[in-house]
Amino acid sequence: MSSSEIQKTRVINELRGFIKKLLQDPKILEQSLEVARRHLPEGSSSAVMARIANEISDTTSVHIPEDPAEHSEADKLFLELLREVVNEEQALY
Repeated sequence: MSSSEIQKTRVINELRGFIKKLLQDPKILEQSLEVARRHLPEGSSSAVMARIANEISDTTSVHIPEDPAEHSEADKLFLELLREVVNEEQALY
């Protein structure tokens, strides 16, 4: 297997594990969205996104490393999607 195939497999496995965790505890999604809604009015700088990640880690069974440099592809994708959903909600009002 090439390194890009190994990387893709790793990302897919990580996303599978993350989705499984969300299915096992659906409250994670609502709690995560509440955290994002509270912090995103401050902007979406890396510091704000780090605060969101830290609060999600502190209040749910999802662990996102404190240092954004240590965020996995799944961590980055989850935070990016939270930001998109909250921004789309705001656009509706």
